[in-house]
Parts: sequence; C-alpha cells; structure tokens
Amino acid sequence: MTTRLLARTALCLAATFPMAVSADELSEDRVKELVYEAILENPQIIMDAVRLLEERQQQDQQAAASAMLENERDRLEQDPNGIVLGNPEGDVTVVEFFDYNCPYCRRVMPQVDALVAHDANVRLVYREWPILGEGSVFAARAALAARKQDKYEEFHVAMMGMEGRAVEASVLRIAREVGLDIDRLREDMEAPEVDEHIQTSMELTRALGFNGTPSFVIGDALIPGYVEADVLIEQVEVAREAAN
Repeated sequence: MTTRLLARTALCLAATFPMAVSADELSEDRVKELVYEAILENPQIIMDAVRLLEERQQQDQQAAASAMLENERDRLEQDPNGIVLGNPEGDVTVVEFFDYNCPYCRRVMPQVDALVAHDANVRLVYREWPILGEGSVFAARAALAARKQDKYEEFHVAMMGMEGRAVEASVLRIAREVGLDIDRLREDMEAPEVDEHIQTSMELTRALGFNGTPSFVIGDALIPGYVEADVLIEQVEVAREAAN
C-alpha cells in the first residue's frame, strides 16, 4: 500500500483520531500506527469502511454501465436486424440475450411470457447469443434463418421447450416439426444478416459486461441470470417512470 493511499485511509478515519492531521505530513509508519490505533479503538470502522468501499464501487459500476448503455442504446433497442416480439410499439423495451442450450434461458421463458401477458406495452427484443458450443451456434443460425419463412417465434418456442441439448439433429427435427423448409433453412443460415446478428450480440454483451445467459437490459438496468416475472415487471415500471 502506498503512503498516499495509507494517508487517505487515515484521513477517512479522522473522526477517531485525537487531532487533525495532514496527509502530506504523515510518514507511512505513522499512518500505519494511526490506522491500527483507530481500528483497535473502534473495530466497527472496518465494517463501515468495507460498506463505503462497496457503495462507491457500486456507484462507479452504475455510472460506467449508464455511460455504456447510452452509447449502445440504439443498437440494443433499434437494431433493424434484431428480433422484436411483444408489442412493437411498446413504450418500454426489454432486451434478452439467450442461448438455446442454457437451461436457465429455458426456465426463464415462462417468466418473460408472464411479463408480456401482464403488460401489453412491453416491446421485447431477442438477441441470439450462442456461447455454449457448436450446437448453440447451429441453433441460433437456424432460428435467425427461420425469419425468412416467418416462423421465428414458432421455432423459438419449440426450441425452448425441447428436451436435451440443441445439436444439429435435434434442431433440424424441431425445424421439420414446425413446418420449416429444411433446404431453404440451410441456405438462409449462411446469409450475411445471420452472421451480423450474432456478431452484434457478441459485441454488445462484451461492452455491457455480461458473461452468461440469460441476460436482460431493461431501461438502465442490467440484469444477468435467471429472474422471476415479478422482478421483470418491477424493472419495467422503473424504466417507464424514468422515461416519463
């Protein structure tokens, strides 16, 4: 720990010191003595210092996230190559990043459905983010290609309800079950917009600091992991109030 950092620590504990001191006048040894004496006299200051540090870190993280969200808001919510469900004219946008091989993504789908059923003004944006292996990539590409046959949502629901892992064989089985033309699907899976969607998802999640699925963005809130419908509903209301 540097002398300057120790000095700052000592000054933060100034309330426990018998007299005011200047950071520039303190030697490192003296700072250590003052800090040690303060801790001995009042051990609670350790917990207080940890709490303050956590609060400041959280504030810094929130500020950084807010700045990043402002920079990426357009791509998050208005990407013409994104997938928009729910109410396309809704006043609050909920963005979900997911992977078909993520069990928590499958579990959270009913929660998202409950949100949309509860609030008719939710605009739902899906971002395919295949990070769990080759099967996930194949599934994401197939889902994005299904848009060309106007069957994205039907295919997505079937994939989220499937048992076992999404691999080429199981993905194509689901595709046949929902009535997709497989030859056309395979061709459309190689379209540039499929690559672009997945690449944009990778860039957005990297920028926002997400490292797993599912992950949500609602207004200024970044929500990683599984979440219940009531939390989603609450966050939508927070975003709506902030916008108004």
